[in-house]
Amino acid sequence: MSTLTPEQLDRLRVVLVSPRNPLNIGAAARAMSNFGFLRLRVVNPYAVAFREARSAVGASALLEAAEEFGSVAEAVADCALVVGTTSLGHRELQHPLRKLAYGARLMQRRLASRPTALLFGCEKYGLANHDLSHCHWLMRIPTREEHGSMNLGQAVAVSLYELVRDSRAATRKPESAKPAAAGEVERLTAMLLEALKASGYTNPRTAASTEEKMRRLVRRLNLPERDVEIWLGIFRQILWKVGGGAP
Repeated sequence: MSTLTPEQLDRLRVVLVSPRNPLNIGAAARAMSNFGFLRLRVVNPYAVAFREARSAVGASALLEAAEEFGSVAEAVADCALVVGTTSLGHRELQHPLRKLAYGARLMQRRLASRPTALLFGCEKYGLANHDLSHCHWLMRIPTREEHGSMNLGQAVAVSLYELVRDSRAATRKPESAKPAAAGEVERLTAMLLEALKASGYTNPRTAASTEEKMRRLVRRLNLPERDVEIWLGIFRQILWKVGGGAP
């Protein structure tokens, strides 16, 4: 679930500057639709038929509604924050550079009140220096240096995922299931021992030692209540099959 409200989602403008491949534009539109962003802006697309891209699966309406501009200045005119993306390369940057996770948090804050633009450059060259001059700061996806650039559609998808991701989710403890009571665990242990005896696994001379080992083993599993019921059903069926008990 997105951490952004519908109003915040609507304030983001994804701006593709001079994209060359209609399939990449379609993939970007699909990623936008996946994460709930609906405002696509395209600056001087190389292919005028980009609105018919088959890669925009489920996002044809979004692609059809894309706004087309002749310059970056026009595309970001209504935005209070303009963020460019870069793979660095050998370029000497004149802007502050944020890592993706940190940059996304800053953008979330701005989206709470004002429109924000996220710029992606053409597949071959990225954003030109003139395009970058319209940006307040830049953001980079942490790829390896030997292969820093990403496919345009993938870059859009990764960036938008980071925008909607709840950074606190990884620190939350999963909801714990109700632990089984000691009596239920002992029932399971007894049935396990019965199944082991019926199968010939246990040796009468070491039965006491085996029982202690199995009891400790079962308790190390820390089985929740619902799982104990499942295992009891399994062992009942096993005992019935081997003739050691009733189903």
